[in-house]
Amino acid sequence: MAWRLASFLACQLGGGLLAWLAAAQTHVKTTELEAALLGVLGGGLLWFVIDFSRAARLLRWLRTGDLSDATMRTGLWGEVSDRVRRQIRIREQATLESHSRLNDFLAAFQASPNGVVLLDAQGAIEWFNQMAAAHFGLDAQRDLLQHIGNLVRDPGFVSYFSSHDYLNEIAMPGRENTPARPVRLSVHLHPYGQGRLLLLSRDVTALEQADAMHRDFIANVSHEIRTPLAVLTGFVETMQSIPLGEPERNRYLGLMAQQGNRMQTLVSDLLTLSRLEGSPPPGDSDWMPTAGLMRQLEQDAQSLSALLNASSDKLHELCFDCAPGLEIAGATGELFSAMGNLVGNAIRYTPAVGQIRVGFLLLPDGRAEFSVSDSGPGIAPEHLPRLTERFYRVDHSRSRDTGGTGLGLAIVKHVSQRHGALLRIDSTPGRGSVFTITFPASRVRTLPQTAIGAAQPGVADLRL
Repeated sequence: MAWRLASFLACQLGGGLLAWLAAAQTHVKTTELEAALLGVLGGGLLWFVIDFSRAARLLRWLRTGDLSDATMRTGLWGEVSDRVRRQIRIREQATLESHSRLNDFLAAFQASPNGVVLLDAQGAIEWFNQMAAAHFGLDAQRDLLQHIGNLVRDPGFVSYFSSHDYLNEIAMPGRENTPARPVRLSVHLHPYGQGRLLLLSRDVTALEQADAMHRDFIANVSHEIRTPLAVLTGFVETMQSIPLGEPERNRYLGLMAQQGNRMQTLVSDLLTLSRLEGSPPPGDSDWMPTAGLMRQLEQDAQSLSALLNASSDKLHELCFDCAPGLEIAGATGELFSAMGNLVGNAIRYTPAVGQIRVGFLLLPDGRAEFSVSDSGPGIAPEHLPRLTERFYRVDHSRSRDTGGTGLGLAIVKHVSQRHGALLRIDSTPGRGSVFTITFPASRVRTLPQTAIGAAQPGVADLRL
């Protein structure tokens, strides 16, 4: 303020002095004092004009933000402009930091594995991440500021949204839900701010499928064990209450032994699956020759074929082919169990005199392929994707008649995955099936001709 007052007085004194000198030199009729007073008034008026113009420039800068209108560095208005500049810079820095934090939060929401949708107090969409777009079929350019009820029209969600009771989450079908490929979403609304809502969604399809598989597993195990137990109990009660002749008693004991073996096989397969799921994957340093493995599989196949066709003189036509000197790295017992299941299934489901070909061959790219092909009835295409599910059967009655537990192909799948191998199933109804396990090149090697005659694993080494 001192500078402002000094400049005002200086303008007045300067104007008065200039007017007094001008009057003295021109010898006008007015006195020097009157001229000086007029000069003082003129100097004051000039100061007001200059001050008003500076104030107008500052006001125009504040209105338009044009920095060229605020280049003052001195005077009251210069100090005001500097202080305003500093405050603006502080506010801009704070705004940039707020935007940066907001972008960090949005980036975190964007990276979330769950869907996130921000809704205003009226239910209009303010923002959503890519996962929410996939869950609900939203489009960023089309659906922003649209009401969520107009875009998500599932009746369960509409009722949940309008109830204003958001303590619990709800489950609803996803956008890509189909009968063949179900998609289930868990949706939960969380109020925040002044009437706003945070919508969170997550894909729970795998969880619901796991729960369903668990329930089915328990139900199937209970059923598989209850059936032979009922048969055993019935035979025991019959033998206890009715005197039987030697032939009938032997027949009943044979049927009881059959059911007992069926339960034993089921428990054995369940324990096998449990060991496979609970143990670490096999290493790639234990090598075994495939020739001994194939020889044992062939012996078991011949025995099984003879057992199944004991009442007939017709047997399956078996053909086993193995590449010489081929070795595979992995768990011997697991591989024998998986391959034995495939060979056993082919014999059980192929009529007598049918052809079964088993091969363990080296592919040109260094991988190895174990395949089992049969001339059986084949499998319809709709059953192929589910064959490796536990207890899944194409024909329930026939599977039980042949002694299957419904766990064999599940064991094959787990063993294949543990060895980094790929299980492929090809089948045509009426023309037979082909089951193939392709092992990666890292688990395959061939021995030189001089080492092919090395010792082969015995029967005991091949059991899981």
